Amino acid sequence: MSQERKTLDERAQMSDLERLRHSCAHVMATAILRLWPNAQFAYGPPIETGFYYDFDLPDHRITPEDFEKIEAEMKKIAKENQKFEKVVVSREEAQALAESGRLGGLTERAGNPSQFKLDLISKIPEGEEISCYRNGDFLDLCAGPHVGYTSKCKNVKLMSVSASFYLGDETKPQLQRLYGTAFPSKEELEQHLERLEEAKKRDHRKLGRELQLFHIDEDVGQGLILWTPNGAILRQELQNFISDELRKQGYQQVFTPHIGKLGLYKTSGHFPYYKESQFGAIVENEEMARCAEAGCGCAEVMERLEAVSAKFRSEMNERTGKEVIGEDRVLPDADLLDGFLLKPMNCPHHIKIFDSQKRSYRELPVRLAEFGTVYRWEQSGELNGMTRVRGFTQDDAHLFCTEDQVADEVLGCLSLVKTVLNTLGMQDYRVRVGLRDPDSSKYTGLPEQWDKAEAACRAAAATLGVAFTEEPGEAAFYGPKIDFVVKDVIGREWQLGTVQVDYQLPVRFDLSYIGADNKAHRPVMIHRAPFGSMERFCGVLIEHFAGHFPAWLAPEQVRVLTVSEKSDEFAAEVHGALKAAGLRAGLDTVSDKIGAKIRNAQLDKIPYMLVIGEKEAAERAVAVRHSRKGNLGVQPLDNFVTELTEEVRERRL
Repeated sequence: MSQERKTLDERAQMSDLERLRHSCAHVMATAILRLWPNAQFAYGPPIETGFYYDFDLPDHRITPEDFEKIEAEMKKIAKENQKFEKVVVSREEAQALAESGRLGGLTERAGNPSQFKLDLISKIPEGEEISCYRNGDFLDLCAGPHVGYTSKCKNVKLMSVSASFYLGDETKPQLQRLYGTAFPSKEELEQHLERLEEAKKRDHRKLGRELQLFHIDEDVGQGLILWTPNGAILRQELQNFISDELRKQGYQQVFTPHIGKLGLYKTSGHFPYYKESQFGAIVENEEMARCAEAGCGCAEVMERLEAVSAKFRSEMNERTGKEVIGEDRVLPDADLLDGFLLKPMNCPHHIKIFDSQKRSYRELPVRLAEFGTVYRWEQSGELNGMTRVRGFTQDDAHLFCTEDQVADEVLGCLSLVKTVLNTLGMQDYRVRVGLRDPDSSKYTGLPEQWDKAEAACRAAAATLGVAFTEEPGEAAFYGPKIDFVVKDVIGREWQLGTVQVDYQLPVRFDLSYIGADNKAHRPVMIHRAPFGSMERFCGVLIEHFAGHFPAWLAPEQVRVLTVSEKSDEFAAEVHGALKAAGLRAGLDTVSDKIGAKIRNAQLDKIPYMLVIGEKEAAERAVAVRHSRKGNLGVQPLDNFVTELTEEVRERRL
């Protein structure tokens, strides 16, 4: 997909850090040209983690081995204290500079025109100012802005190199992309690099393999997680924890199938409008045979799957009060093709459970909860371990309530998210209230309903005691939402829990309850998921704790280690006592030195190790070690069992 071109106003709104990194991209290009003068440069923007420049270098492939000499040249350029100068040119002058090879170069390059710059010039709208920036001998087509001098560009580090398509378009030439990062001070750069090193150690994909928590297999499919026994324990403990909290708040557990009929998602509005992020429709064999007999091609099959009847369109448009389904989607009933969809969300299924019986206002709110697995189509290049997958389980719930109950129910949902984050020690978070974009047509429903829903979200967010931001355009198509963005122990942010207020799906599904006036009323629906996705949440937890889970979450909570075979008998007794107390315990009696056994337990990140020698066996005691705190001394077995059982019960960190 091609990249959108930023306006001059958007380019001018760079932060000081973005301005520095943009300037460093030019310094990097200057250094590359000093080493390889025939390099052809495309563009080099600042990004969240630093900067990059895309370029064509036909006679050399940049590798990490080249980084040191490029960085050395960049430091020379910084010491030269070259001034960044803006030069405004006419379109004709810009084209002449590009044709001579001067743009994106150190000199004119006869017979080597700046091909990418010529293309970029052609994309500049008529009447828009065209400018170049010069530092030393380097001249580049650029709207800016930049820092004053290259001396500010000394705290830089090249990070990686990859391939990229020009303008992000797979039909265009493949270029080299060199990434770097930069900070105003040496200390900030060093801190950033230390965080990156720490992140590598904490990478959930690496720890997941080492601790045998999950597996991704090509034969099963990328983005589809196989939870191994250790990972299943972690997931089940989290589910038990949230289930305890749900019972306290009056939720009812439900189970729904992994697929549903297409009509269900046509009613909700998810199909076909979000088909790019869904798996393909599943069509019954008989229906496909009927299409084949009729000579239908693939395009016609899709048209028939996406189409609706005139009656369906009329009822939906009348119910919603606007044309949510156009006439172009209507086909005669005989031409309609039905099928199933791997469910991309749980809400339509929960709606059908609510609507399966008559409801009275006395029953409301109805709170339905499910650990429901859903499926979304993600591009293979976007998949990432457990944090970006194609099949994931949500700790999902949908609340059906009266309009007067919305505020209290949203507060209850938010308190649940806070309980989850506080219990797990993830107390550094910010709150984001996603609102509709008044200039967008993607949002369904009446303006007055949106006003009420957004007011409820603002009021609820204000009770949390933390600053929150309002972000227009970030609402779901059916209603505003409150997202929790959590910062982990090394400063990375993750969007986890979410709460959404929805006036629209009850309308689309024609939901109702009987009010105190004995008349039908429309309920309001609240979507909430404190964890979001079990896969993503566990991936974040693995990295947050660096695999050193608190005892209540650890797949193996304690391991018994013997000094020699002389203490095997008591060690077996200790192991039995731990198991009898409901603790997840392991036993290591192999003929190895105690130091090696302790090291193995440390590598497996077992919270507690009980070392048992002849002395401990004689005293019916255990020498306690903790994976992060070290030696905790010798104590009677019964005392240790009692203390660890209490620690697990209270879910201490």
